[in-house]
Amino acid sequence: MIHQLAAVDKRAKISKNVIVEPFTTIAGDVEIGEGTWIGPNVTIMDGARIGKDCKIFPGTVISAIPQDLKFDGEDTQTIIGDSTTLRECVTVNRGTKALGFTRVGSNCLIMATSHIAHDCIIGDNVIIANGCGIAGHVEIGDFTVMGGLSAVQQFGKIGKHTMISGGSLIRKDIPPYVKVARDPISYAGINSVGLRRRGFSNEKIFEIQKIYRAIFQMKMNVSQALAFIEKEMLPTAERDEILQFIQNSPRGIVKGYGTTKDSN
Repeated sequence: MIHQLAAVDKRAKISKNVIVEPFTTIAGDVEIGEGTWIGPNVTIMDGARIGKDCKIFPGTVISAIPQDLKFDGEDTQTIIGDSTTLRECVTVNRGTKALGFTRVGSNCLIMATSHIAHDCIIGDNVIIANGCGIAGHVEIGDFTVMGGLSAVQQFGKIGKHTMISGGSLIRKDIPPYVKVARDPISYAGINSVGLRRRGFSNEKIFEIQKIYRAIFQMKMNVSQALAFIEKEMLPTAERDEILQFIQNSPRGIVKGYGTTKDSN
């Protein structure tokens, strides 16, 4: 299943039913799971750990050394989960000693020309559209959908089940379950369509709406809103997740639409 015009190091651990198309290069410290398709002109470098049933399209480069001047040749990895697709010319850099790896989860779709830098953690079922730039040390939660040509500043955190409009520049953290849009980037409601598609009940969606209404629409600063939510709303997994995310966000979260000053 390995084309004779592919250059595959004999030390690479390639499982059965893997297809490697011509003019692809695979280094020695690489592991590839069963059923994965590696298209032509792909480069997979040392440290890559690729799961089962992935699809890697032409021009993609996986596990190149970080574009970080502090990198000093340390032994790090790039981990790609099962059933993930990397489209044309995607680049995923391996980690630095700060974390030791870059991870892209399972069932993800990373569209053409997007870049995922060192030490990022991308969750499962994430869609990143064409031309996005994900800087180093970024965390993106499960089921996030990121519109094309968006960029995330280093150390940024994006909660799960979020929807990010195309062309967004993300300098603040984005809490879970919301939509963000406009320029500058700001809260644009909760991701109710995505939540319904994933089985959230109307009652649960209303609960999440009520939480964010307190944060973004009740004319309180964030600290006051969090105190109000803790006092007035019953504990649930979603409530506690939102509170914990915001409390653990040192750079602060995106603002509500029309907010002109720091609300923290």
